[in-house]
Amino acid sequence: MAVRVKICGITRREDVHAACEAGADALGFVFYEPSPRHVSAAAAAALIRELPPFVQSVGLFVNAAPAFIESVLKTVPLDLLQFHGDETPVECARYGRPYIKAIRVRPDTDLLKCAADFDTARGLLLDAWVPGVPGGTGERFDWTLIPATLPKPVVLSGGLTPDNVGAAVQAVRPWAVDVSSGVEAAKGIKDAQQLARFIANAKLATSRVAP
Repeated sequence: MAVRVKICGITRREDVHAACEAGADALGFVFYEPSPRHVSAAAAAALIRELPPFVQSVGLFVNAAPAFIESVLKTVPLDLLQFHGDETPVECARYGRPYIKAIRVRPDTDLLKCAADFDTARGLLLDAWVPGVPGGTGERFDWTLIPATLPKPVVLSGGLTPDNVGAAVQAVRPWAVDVSSGVEAAKGIKDAQQLARFIANAKLATSRVAP
């Protein structure tokens, strides 16, 4: 099956269209003010209205207060929630929405325990661990740290670019790949050509994975 591609950190209407035209399966919207890719609920709702059928909208939160998340959900028709902080399984599941949990991976991370703890998650997004930064760093981690027996779909993130995404798909065989900084002209501004290359290389690599 073809790998799915999520383009995260969308802030502009033209980037919505470029990503969708290139074949993105999901777009991510960041509701975390310290991020240079942060969008307001009103801005995200307007951008999501531009989505064609069958492209998912994903809302990214980092240790957000429940009242804030609930206020966003009243305004923004999100298909999937992504928790990128220190949220517990109970906190992630309390909204009654499908969610994925981001795990920042380092050598001592027990991913099998993470999968068991977040058994209600639709998948685990695996990103690089960088001290004090919840994500979007452009750093990659050691893919060999991912157990072959991990019982959750893997969304591979961290340091992916159009040049290395093919190798990542072939090495890890993830359910999906997630990119933000790796396809940007500037922080929060996507590059249409890089978007197209990234998606094409990710999808092409799937067909080259040996059974």
